[in-house]
Amino acid sequence: MLAEVIVDIVHENVVHTFTYRVPEGMALQPGQRVSVPFGSLKKEGVVLSLKETCDLPPEKLRDVLCPLEDYPAILPPLISLARYMADRAPCPLAETLRLMLPAEMRGGRVQVKEQPVVRLTGALKPEQLEAQGRSQKRRLLLDLLSDGAEHPVGEMRLLVRDPLPALRQLEEQGLVAFSQREVLRSPGGPVSPLPDPQLTPSQEEALSLLRPAVDKGEGSFLLFGVTGSGKTEVFIRLVRRVLEMGKTALILVPEIALTPQMVSWFRARFGEVAAVLHSRLSAGERFDEWRRLRRGDARVAIGARSAVFAPVENLGLIVVDEEHESTYQSDHHPRYDTREVAEWRCREEGAVLLLSSATPSILSFARTRRGDLRLIEMPSRVMNRPLPEVSVVDMRQELREGNRSIFSIQLQKALQDCVARGEQAMLLMNHRGYSSFVSCRGCGQAIKCPNCDVAMTYHLSGGDGQLHCHYCGYTAPVPTVCPSCESRYIRYFGSGTQKVEEELRKLFPGTGIVRMDVDTTSGKDGHAKLLDEFRSGRARLLVGTQMIAKGHDFPSVTLVGIVAADLTLNLPDYRCRERTFQLLTQAAGRAGRGEKPGQVIIQTYKPEDLTIQAAASQDYRAFFEMEFDRRRAGLYPPFTAVARLLTEANSPEAAAARSGALYNRCLELLETHPAWKRRVPLMAPGKPSVSLLRGRYRHQVLFKILVHPEAEAFAAALADLAREEDSGTTTVFEYNPTSLM
Repeated sequence: MLAEVIVDIVHENVVHTFTYRVPEGMALQPGQRVSVPFGSLKKEGVVLSLKETCDLPPEKLRDVLCPLEDYPAILPPLISLARYMADRAPCPLAETLRLMLPAEMRGGRVQVKEQPVVRLTGALKPEQLEAQGRSQKRRLLLDLLSDGAEHPVGEMRLLVRDPLPALRQLEEQGLVAFSQREVLRSPGGPVSPLPDPQLTPSQEEALSLLRPAVDKGEGSFLLFGVTGSGKTEVFIRLVRRVLEMGKTALILVPEIALTPQMVSWFRARFGEVAAVLHSRLSAGERFDEWRRLRRGDARVAIGARSAVFAPVENLGLIVVDEEHESTYQSDHHPRYDTREVAEWRCREEGAVLLLSSATPSILSFARTRRGDLRLIEMPSRVMNRPLPEVSVVDMRQELREGNRSIFSIQLQKALQDCVARGEQAMLLMNHRGYSSFVSCRGCGQAIKCPNCDVAMTYHLSGGDGQLHCHYCGYTAPVPTVCPSCESRYIRYFGSGTQKVEEELRKLFPGTGIVRMDVDTTSGKDGHAKLLDEFRSGRARLLVGTQMIAKGHDFPSVTLVGIVAADLTLNLPDYRCRERTFQLLTQAAGRAGRGEKPGQVIIQTYKPEDLTIQAAASQDYRAFFEMEFDRRRAGLYPPFTAVARLLTEANSPEAAAARSGALYNRCLELLETHPAWKRRVPLMAPGKPSVSLLRGRYRHQVLFKILVHPEAEAFAAALADLAREEDSGTTTVFEYNPTSLM
């Protein structure tokens, strides 16, 4: 028997399978991981197929060394998915196969955890107990073991001090036997079970449309429900139906911060059948949760982007919650869109896809018009609670009236009233750090990162502030003189979450305040600990970036303040209006989810902007029609696909030269394919807005491609161009990337 193995080496020269002989007595299956000789090395690989013959002479064949597990680690549908993604990315198959496994499995970096256990070898006779003489310790141990069950040695230490020597004596007498038992490292603590709540009419209506699709195992839906409408309860009832059918489900959330809340809800209803997968778990926890899913002990996987690759069989449902979030799109190689991967799995494995959001992406809502997704609406909150009352404050007027605080007078008053009533408030500032940038008033030059073409952010760190680059992580002290003109007029501009927190502590001394941003949530369980501090009521005020703006359900929050609504409005990206609307609407939706009504205060320097007005009125359809027309006029998605060939090099000249050569190759392609040329209204070479990133200079060729079957062939040709080697430069093909910066 011969095995076709893809070796775990990511290199363009190692893209095909290698044939190995399966030694006599070794049983292998497709998807199983193996150790194989590769040149003078031992490498890991994945068996893709088995066969009986090949064209290679017997002396050229080498033996598989050993299987790494006694089961296929990668299921057949996931092998097919890896092939599909490798073609789309494009990249070697070994690279996409890695996505299907916990990273810690490669190289044996994590092992099954075991603990020693002991049990009686047979029924305990009275004379055997008498034979222990005056040894009270051995008598206690035998009495404990008399139930016939296995007992962990570690637990026996709670009753008997240093039990091991006594247990070894009992082992020598043949009375007890030691063995090893697997211990699962489980994230999170126990959760109290909860009863089912009464369904609302809109939840009943949504389920009446979704249940038949789940029963048939087909269909793609967009659940469009206002914030607080009870979409999560719809997910839970659907999962129950799926489990009753003997199938499995995936629940995807856009932020790790949302995972503990979702897991607690599902475990309160389904117990240990729910497993969690995300990058902040320890290596052991992630490995064990993956194995619980692979063995079928857990049948619901909950997690962020990577959970879409969960190793579940008989898939019945994938839910993509907050489907509009850009975090579902991977910006690391191999690049992929989680929503596309979820749709592929549902289509190939006979499952239902449910996208869900209070602010659907323009692309997804447009797909409901084309009939690609079936629209289900939930227009009202649970128990008919009103949406929060929204006020827009013109910060220009605040300045004219002499208020130079980052808080408007109205927001300060609302915060004071909220705290006085014993309620909670959330403040959104979508920029971390203390000051947005540091600039010289002499020449106007902002202090930039030497590795990236971006202004650095000022952070308070203990008593010593430093400048941080949020792209590459470079840090530096604040200069005392300007690097450009040597002026001493160095000043701090803008605000971040640290400054908001500092101002709140001045206004409300002694009040519990929690700050959530990348800086405070970097440790293990960082999100969960901060959210628990706020949920318990020990903290009254929560300050954070966009990670606090979506999905969270805090019944005591009656006030939401959006400190700087304009931050994302003027970014050099065609989606800046959409993202601003989504962020403001989602943040506003955190208020008034309990019995008390909510209030939202939006601070802006552009109160007349139509995007901010639509968010203030929480009118998604009005915003959609406005943005849809704008994109039609500008030929942006969904009317086109935006793509680019992005080159990086160690010098600006090399990056520009490679980009220019690619541009000329594209011109030749379009001239030789008139059908493609008619579908490309724009092709422009130039610099992206961030032309230096992590020490590499960047150039690009930007495309708009009209949506048409011919566009797929042109995109594939661009991907082939990106694969061509060029000494000293790297080229990446991006299709509808998350950012054009």
